[in-house]
Amino acid sequence: MSNIIAFQGRPGAYSDLACRTARPGWTTLPCPSFQAAIEAVREGRATLGMLACENSLAGRVPEIHALLPEAGLPIIGEHFQRVEHCLIALPGTKIEEVQRIHTHPVALGQIRNLIRELDVEPCSAFDTAGAAEMVVKWQSRQDAAVASALAAELNGLEILRANVEDAAHNTTRFYLVAREAQWPPADDPRVMTTLVFRVLNRPGALYQALGGFAGNGVNMTRLESYMSPGTLTATGFLLDVEGHPDQPALSRALAMLQDCSEKIAILGVYPASPSRYPE
Repeated sequence: MSNIIAFQGRPGAYSDLACRTARPGWTTLPCPSFQAAIEAVREGRATLGMLACENSLAGRVPEIHALLPEAGLPIIGEHFQRVEHCLIALPGTKIEEVQRIHTHPVALGQIRNLIRELDVEPCSAFDTAGAAEMVVKWQSRQDAAVASALAAELNGLEILRANVEDAAHNTTRFYLVAREAQWPPADDPRVMTTLVFRVLNRPGALYQALGGFAGNGVNMTRLESYMSPGTLTATGFLLDVEGHPDQPALSRALAMLQDCSEKIAILGVYPASPSRYPE
């Protein structure tokens, strides 16, 4: 096994595009679920896994906080992928022939202007790239898909219109996971740390936990809450912060977190994406 990266979705999905962008020349391995992608890495069938964790329009990916702590795969990087939706159809199709647009439900919510303009029927599909595959299967010019340009290329479809998304800032963030941790040096100024923790069930515990980061000047870029499995009283949190655990500021913040929390687990310490620091 060498240079294989697993993702959730069909060939041509945005996760596939993210893999090819982040690791040019690598072989991409499509998987039917996030769990299957994790298992591919864990079992050695893939070197890395590319897991979507949040989107600038749709918000968080709920499965991640449940899967990653149990996966045993540290986060070794992050990748930001711009989502550029394309209206794609059988070669020779004219846009006025299209009566139905098929794509993932999240993508349908991102192309409302196109649906209104063309006055077509929006149809939910399990996957953007899967919708492209179905258009090929049906061989109907009345059916089109909204997916990536890569999905059009892989399925032999024609792009009728590019960048049909309503918002130009539509971006998905991914975690890259591996079997072994790859922490960058502690003196690296551009490092991210991801951790999960559960606060003690007492008044002011969350205020105390988060106050440690604020008081030490540690910037939190993501904070997600979720109910811990098997209980309705214990709340868990997934947290992304800027900094390295061995840097003084974050080290002090984590020490304060330890005083008011339980089950703290660092999921990864990794280089921050260049996308965080636009020129």
